[in-house]
Amino acid sequence: MMMSRILKYRELLLGAIILALIAAFSLRAPGFATPRNLAGIFNDTSILIILALGQMAVILTKSIDLSVAANLAFTGMAVAMLNAAYPGIPLPLLIGAAMAIGAVLGAVNGFMVWIIGIPPIVATLGTLTIYRGLAFVLSGGAWVNQTQMTSAFLDTPRIPLLGLPLNGWTALLVIAVIAVIFMRTGFGRALYASGGNPTAALYAGIDVGRTRFFAFVLSGTLAGLCGYLWVARYAVAYVDIAAGFELDTVAACVIGGISTLGGIGSVAGAVLGALFLGVIKNALPVIDISPFWQMAISGLVIIIAVLFNARQERRKGRLILRDAARSPAPAAAEGAAA
Repeated sequence: MMMSRILKYRELLLGAIILALIAAFSLRAPGFATPRNLAGIFNDTSILIILALGQMAVILTKSIDLSVAANLAFTGMAVAMLNAAYPGIPLPLLIGAAMAIGAVLGAVNGFMVWIIGIPPIVATLGTLTIYRGLAFVLSGGAWVNQTQMTSAFLDTPRIPLLGLPLNGWTALLVIAVIAVIFMRTGFGRALYASGGNPTAALYAGIDVGRTRFFAFVLSGTLAGLCGYLWVARYAVAYVDIAAGFELDTVAACVIGGISTLGGIGSVAGAVLGALFLGVIKNALPVIDISPFWQMAISGLVIIIAVLFNARQERRKGRLILRDAARSPAPAAAEGAAA
């Protein structure tokens, strides 16, 4: 109950900060707070939101996936080349192929962490390089540009529906599905238990290693979906697309209150964390702030978020110790009465 109240407070505070930033930026750029521009910001941030939700699943199990952007690059290159070579393949089949490829790459990460026992940060740092290299081998270092891809492949995520492109609606659909999985399924409960208290999870019959494996598969699947969305949105596929984007996914999770120690976090927090970064990155160029300052500000925000998370963890620890110190008193009283 205490942690749920803390998370709710954190999400409300983050939401209020985002609204305050929008209001402040609109003073410098009057059109910034218009519904059309806000819809554009959400659409621009939709890929980060989807990746952050996959990253959240991994972080909940006390792991990390540094290969999500490389996974995105490889799957994006693969489906772009497939579309260019075989333009008759239906789009749903291409999207399914992207998600399947991403799931396989995620499963490789999960296998190394679960079966081989390689630390997650080491395993995914290695596959980050491997997947980028595979994208280069697959393409021979060449680009796939918009003239080589079909109009249906490129234009579908841009189709507007009620003022928001399908790219943004895809993010909303993923948010809803992930929320149900995390809050209403045994797998979601296992994610929290595996990171929050692995020993207790084992006693409860939860296979922690298997849970981590499927967390990596879920992260890879969402990265594969984003591979298609990224290539279609920017109308180009090359080896270095989304370079460094894995750090943005971790930042979104940390800012949103997902604990890097595992077991703590919410879907709303991850989404708000991604939106916070989206607002910052869209607003700072509008008010003529250098890209170097943009990186510095983003880094400062991440450090503040980590410090805030650490403070909440210490507070939680003090509460547990306080409750443990109080619990023997009733037992002692009962013994004296006997």
